[in-house]
Amino acid sequence: MCPCQNGASEQQSAEKSEMVQVPLNGSTSAHSVASTAAASNGVNGHANGTANGTAPRPQRPINPYAPRASDFLSNVSNFKIIESTLREGEQFANAFFDTKTKIAIAKALDAFGVEYIELTSPAASEQSRKDCEAICKLGLKAKILTHIRCHMDDARIAVETGVDGVDVVIGTSSFLREFSHGKDMAYITKTAIEVINYVKSKGIEVRFSSEDSFRSDLVDLLSIYQTVDRIGVNRVGIADTVGCANPRQVYDLVRTLRGVVSCDIEVHLHNDTGMAIANAYCALEAGATHIDTSVLGIGERVGITPLGGLVACLYAANPEYVKSKYNLPMLREIENLVAEAVEVNVPFMNPITGYCAFTHKAGIHAKAILNNPSTYEILKPEDFGLTRYVSIGHRLTGWNAVKSRVEQLGLKLTDEEIKDVTAKIKELADSGELAVGQKEALDRLLRKHREGTLTRSSSPSPTRA
Repeated sequence: MCPCQNGASEQQSAEKSEMVQVPLNGSTSAHSVASTAAASNGVNGHANGTANGTAPRPQRPINPYAPRASDFLSNVSNFKIIESTLREGEQFANAFFDTKTKIAIAKALDAFGVEYIELTSPAASEQSRKDCEAICKLGLKAKILTHIRCHMDDARIAVETGVDGVDVVIGTSSFLREFSHGKDMAYITKTAIEVINYVKSKGIEVRFSSEDSFRSDLVDLLSIYQTVDRIGVNRVGIADTVGCANPRQVYDLVRTLRGVVSCDIEVHLHNDTGMAIANAYCALEAGATHIDTSVLGIGERVGITPLGGLVACLYAANPEYVKSKYNLPMLREIENLVAEAVEVNVPFMNPITGYCAFTHKAGIHAKAILNNPSTYEILKPEDFGLTRYVSIGHRLTGWNAVKSRVEQLGLKLTDEEIKDVTAKIKELADSGELAVGQKEALDRLLRKHREGTLTRSSSPSPTRA
C-alpha cells in the first residue's frame, strides 16, 4: 500500500542531411549476455565453482529482459490491452473529441490490434451516449467497453448502447468514501452485486474495479473482490488512481489478489510519479491479465500507462509475441492522430516514436551501430516502420559515421581525407559555425573537399630537377 494510506503543433525534427541512414539489413541480434554464478554460495563461500575445485558448469546465455521462467504466474507474454484513449484520454485537460475524431481514433486503435476499446460513460452526456452507439455500430474487431459508476441508472443506460462489456467502478479508499460518494463498504458491496448481476443478465462482459485501490484497506479490497468473483464477474480491477504506487507495491497487491480470485485481473495505473509503465510490467509479472492504456498516456492530470511505452517495454521482453499481436507500424500514425487532436507534440523522449528515438550521436555509439545495430538498440526500428540514423554534424562525431555519410553521397574520399573532414566538422562545431540544422555549412564543407579532390587529381605532377 502507498505510504500515504489513510491520510499538436508541428513536431521538432532532426536535420536528416546531417545524419547517416543506417541500412536495415544488418545484424539484428546482440551477443547474448552470459549469466554468472553468485559471488558466494553457502557457508564455505565457494565462488563460481564447487567445493572440490572443479570447474563451474557452463552457463547458458540468457536474455535479461525476458520474463523469468520460474515465475509461473507471469503474463508478460500473455496479456490484453484495454485502450482507454476514448475514456480516460477524454479526461485530459486538452481533449475535446468530436464524433468524427472519436471514430477515427477507434478505427486506428482497431487497426493496431488492441483487444478492447473503452469509451466514456453514456450517462455522462447525451452526446457521449450517441458516440458510444455510433462506435458500437462500426463492426470493429476490438471489443467495445464503457466505463460507469457502480449505479443501476448508469448500468441501464450502458447496456442499451450495444457495448460488449461494462466496466464498473467505485471508490473504496477512506478518502473517497468520506469525501466523494460517502458510502460504506456494506453499501458498496450490496450495490456492486446488484449492478454486476444486472449486466450479466444482459449477456455481456462485466468488470468490477475499486478506485484508489492502493490507499484502500487490504481486507476491504480482498473481501469485495472475492464477493464479485463468486458471482461471476469477468475481471476485477485494481486502480492506482493517484499514481502513488511503486512496482513492489503493485507486484505484492496483484500477486495477493491472484491467490484469492479466479477471474482475470485488470490494472489501471496513473503516472503522477512516473511509475506507470514499470508498474504495468510488474503487474503482468504478478499475474495481471489486462492493462489499461491511452495513446501518449493522456488522461486525468498527467495520465496513465502510455500505449507506446508499454508496447516498447513488452517488445523488449518478447519481440516475436508483441509483433504477432499488434500492427506495430501503425503506432506512429495513431500517436500523431491523437497528438493533433489534443494539440500537443509527440514528446522528443517518447519510446519508439520520439524524433530522436533511433538517432545515434556519439562516435563510439555510431561505429558500433554501423557494425551491428543491436549493440545500442534493444528495439528494432524496422519492426515499427521506422529508420535509424547516425548524426554527424557535431563535435562528438567519429570518422566511421562521416565515412558512411560520404559513401551515401557518392563522394570519393580516402580514409585520410575522411578523417580530415571529421576533424574539420569538430572544428566548425567548436567554433559555432556548424550546429544542428545547419545543412548549408555541412554541404559546403563536403563540396569543398570534393572540389579539392578534383583539383588535385587534375593538376600535373611537379617535375623533378
